[in-house]
Amino acid sequence: MRKFTVAAAVLVLMAMPAHAQMGGKRHQGGGGGPGSKQDSTPKVDEKAYKAALERIPEPKEKYDPWGVARPTEPAKKSK
Repeated sequence: MRKFTVAAAVLVLMAMPAHAQMGGKRHQGGGGGPGSKQDSTPKVDEKAYKAALERIPEPKEKYDPWGVARPTEPAKKSK
């Protein structure tokens, strides 16, 4: 009886990672049929994305992510 309980616990523990990969939801498949809402949604999202990009102001200076790590002027070599 004890061996059966241990074997069952091992099987349950082995199945948990596979269940976690599915996200806890039931797998519905790729239901991208002709009448799905997914066909019209990307067009609306693309328009909103382009509109949002146009609202971002252009920077006056070019951004330098390494600006604080190195000096702004290169070191001059002395001979």
